[in-house]
Amino acid sequence: MRTASFWHGVRMRRTLAGSDPDAPLRLVSLPASWDESAASALAALAGGAGPVRLAVAAEGFIRPLAERAVAIGLEVPLAERLRALLLCRRGAPDAGIWQGRAGEVSGFALNLAAFHVPGFGFAVGDFAEAVETAVYTLALARPDASRIAVRMADLAGLLAALGLDYESTAARHLGAAIAALLRGRADAASARLARLRERASRVPGQNLPPPPEAPVPGLTEAAARALQEVSSAPALFHAATTALAPAGPAEGLLGVETAAVAPAFGPLRPEGGLTHTARAWLAARGISAEAALARMLAGERPFPIVSPAAAAAMHQEVATYLHEAAPLISAGPLAPAPSAKEALPARARGYTQKVSIAGHRLYLRTGEYADGRLGEIAVTLNKEGPAVRGIMDAFATAVSLGLQHGVPLEEFVEAFLCTRFAPAGTVDGDAAVPRATSMIDYAFRNLAANYLGRRDLPAAEPEDPAEFGAAQAPGAPLLPLDLPAASASPGARRRALRLVSR
Repeated sequence: MRTASFWHGVRMRRTLAGSDPDAPLRLVSLPASWDESAASALAALAGGAGPVRLAVAAEGFIRPLAERAVAIGLEVPLAERLRALLLCRRGAPDAGIWQGRAGEVSGFALNLAAFHVPGFGFAVGDFAEAVETAVYTLALARPDASRIAVRMADLAGLLAALGLDYESTAARHLGAAIAALLRGRADAASARLARLRERASRVPGQNLPPPPEAPVPGLTEAAARALQEVSSAPALFHAATTALAPAGPAEGLLGVETAAVAPAFGPLRPEGGLTHTARAWLAARGISAEAALARMLAGERPFPIVSPAAAAAMHQEVATYLHEAAPLISAGPLAPAPSAKEALPARARGYTQKVSIAGHRLYLRTGEYADGRLGEIAVTLNKEGPAVRGIMDAFATAVSLGLQHGVPLEEFVEAFLCTRFAPAGTVDGDAAVPRATSMIDYAFRNLAANYLGRRDLPAAEPEDPAEFGAAQAPGAPLLPLDLPAASASPGARRRALRLVSR
């Protein structure tokens, strides 16, 4: 397919990437500044097999949609807008549009952090235009759909760039005002489509509260105008236009670090550098990376830690303005009730263990109380994709919270020892743990040896002779769940079978 001249001046690079760890590698061409996660996301969005070029894959859906816009009299430079959103990593549609699949609920991701302009702030007008563009794109791709889902992502990155603490009232007001603007402009675009297509499917009866005063000039006023415009519209083209939803490949293509309105889990990238959010947080305060390191060595915390209560409050404020919002997952009451959280000291001791498991690098970091008890862990991976890294970040956070609420380390060791999934096999770099059946199994073998003095743990033995062999080389599938052999003892089967994903 002939690509638009828009792409000719963009410096590209080529790399090998797969849509997931189990997929074959493909030759992917994308902008030179985009990372490997974006390459994997593009491979997933484009679908199929063989080489993938961003310009060709994008034009495959941009040109037909632009032609449909002209055909219905929608006087909007849709093609130019979509190309600019992609190149600036501000917005992208879901895989169904890239691949031309019908019958799916259409979605479009908007990267809030990319709408931050250094020295200016949040680009309110650009965001409002992007929302309209997303609605037109989804409506033209699925004219029969009554529900679409324009969603926002990486609110934490935007807050960091603006220097706002996620837990602050100002941050919640900003999130709510952006959600109000998203809803208002999306519904206004839907109303315009209803006038053009002479179809109405409005859901009546919902009165939204006025948007709160946000610490961004013009944002609250723009959101209020958008909601007022929609309130007087005779009809909408869609029953729903906006949503809070989990991240997908579109977010990966845009470089999103936190899904929807979730807080940032930690300041480190898998390879050990700072995340974009962490760098933005430091830049907003005029702190260099070296100064941040010095503060950490002095026992200070240069990066904020967000409480679950703050995340829930943010979710509630933002969800007020959107059609659909996946509820936060919360556990029921425990029996017995957990003890009060015991905070770590400002300057926590611990260690960092660097190992390689079947060619996959892993960093295990610990934080200790003054009496030497383990209080937190962090697991940083090197080669795995964003989904696996996110799972391990969340897992380490959950374990840390459990430790700080009084759950004994012995309970975690008992629960997660011999968890099985790739990569598994020989461990290089830790004399106390020669082999492991998974990254989680390794972590708790290491912690048991260093904090419990345990040297009596069952050996990490493969159930299949080939399990620790070539199958675990770099690039091998991640997270398979091999069933234990029928001849294994009940205790061995109980330890071997650990459900790690559905």
